Amino acid sequence: MTQHTPAAREAPSVTGSEATSVPVPAAAGGGPISHAIFRLARLHRMLAGHLLRRIGLHPGQELVMMHLWELGAQRQTDLVRLMDSDAATMTRTVQRLEQAGFVRRRPSPTDRRASLIEPTAASHALRREVEQSWSQLEALVAEGMTADERTAALDTLERLERNLLQAAVDPAGADAER
Repeated sequence: MTQHTPAAREAPSVTGSEATSVPVPAAAGGGPISHAIFRLARLHRMLAGHLLRRIGLHPGQELVMMHLWELGAQRQTDLVRLMDSDAATMTRTVQRLEQAGFVRRRPSPTDRRASLIEPTAASHALRREVEQSWSQLEALVAEGMTADERTAALDTLERLERNLLQAAVDPAGADAER
């Protein structure tokens, strides 16, 4: 009986226009799930970027727009919290969205030091295209999966997220696992 070691595993890869398999590095043998998450996230972001570029957005910008469409005008600090981002990244994102005409700043009526970021009419016209892009991305991700498999996948991803959030809240607990 042959033993299947993590070093012998192969990960799917995309080179040019064809899918291939590449060996998983032996150093990743202690973290096959983490390695798979990394590969999946990279590929998902790449495909999302391809779909979003068609409508003039970069990955992540559509998430900011989704929050603004849902919640209305927000302070930039609130967007940082909502997106679990950092201030510098959010500043660049908002500046790019502003330059593209999808958001505008206006003074906060309750805090003279702050401004509110609000979606423009141009961004509202973009909403349907963003929703279509996300639906298309979801179809690509879940192709061939049954409803039960989709539910199980989502449950597993949410559990992984909870695990990582707990580790982020209690880094000492994560260190104790080593």
